[in-house]
Amino acid sequence: MDDTPSTARDPQDGPSDSPAAHNDGIDRRNFLGCMAWAGTGLLWTFAGGVPTSKLFAASPAPTPAHGAGSSFSFVQISDSHIGFNKAANQDVAGTLKLAIDKIDALRAAPDFMLHTGDITQSAKASEFDTAQQIIRGSRIQQVHYVPGEHDTATDDGALYRERFGKGTVGSGWYSFDHKGVHFIGLNNSVQVDAMGGLGADQLAWMKKDVAGLSSSTPIVVFAHIPLWMVYPDWGWGTRDGAEALSYLRRFGSVTVLNGHIHQIVQKVEGNLSFHTAASTAFPQPAPGKAPSAGPMVVPAGQLKSVLGITEAHYIGRRGPLAVVDSSLEQKG
Repeated sequence: MDDTPSTARDPQDGPSDSPAAHNDGIDRRNFLGCMAWAGTGLLWTFAGGVPTSKLFAASPAPTPAHGAGSSFSFVQISDSHIGFNKAANQDVAGTLKLAIDKIDALRAAPDFMLHTGDITQSAKASEFDTAQQIIRGSRIQQVHYVPGEHDTATDDGALYRERFGKGTVGSGWYSFDHKGVHFIGLNNSVQVDAMGGLGADQLAWMKKDVAGLSSSTPIVVFAHIPLWMVYPDWGWGTRDGAEALSYLRRFGSVTVLNGHIHQIVQKVEGNLSFHTAASTAFPQPAPGKAPSAGPMVVPAGQLKSVLGITEAHYIGRRGPLAVVDSSLEQKG
């Protein structure tokens, strides 16, 4: 499998395989309703430029029926943290494998997979090797990556770019088209005062990248750290994210995907729909519900109670998301 993210605009292009604080045992109130973890991922489906999403976990989720024409689906996973080995999860390779198994159990194979960063815990070669081996075991042979701060902190991302960033621009940003949808992969994992950042070079590239697109083109942006300010006190945002989002205001349908915060949070702002993904490694506390961010222990035997299904639907290209969350825990 080719490990280079696609930068071409031809939808027929071939496949491309492109220390937080610890808060063990904190109060779990107000947490279970907004996130899911350990082997979860998002299945996104596009039909006529309109995206919907479904969180899948403990059992295979049916793939939404494809329509005619340019309909397609893709999956998103995030924050695998291969190399992490503490109380919150001592088998992160196992839960990443579980996520891949759930993807492969879908009735129809998605067109490709996105990994929104923190593939590894410490950016070691052995950690990248393990992640690559597990993900390559999937029947989905096209994978697009963006880096997280754990993938870049020790060597400024050199090893990440060697494995997953060949052919990208700058420190790892790029774009590609797929069946009429324009995808933009960003690197905002360079942190200043804990906040994510894009920088002038990447912003200039992004502005130029979208300048020639029709305003009717559906856009998907994927990055590691949220581009919007989820919780600035914990650095859960991108300091120059508003500038990047300003380039997208003229488009009718924009979906912004990220990881980093290890829980599901959604927001709709005009034509922009934001969705942060759960981790495949460990959960983090809900914003402000702990002294600081960091790995969070889920009591043994309660795992299924924090796994669930989330459906998010666009009501037309400019409509808001309608969201329904439900647990996989059996009742009665």
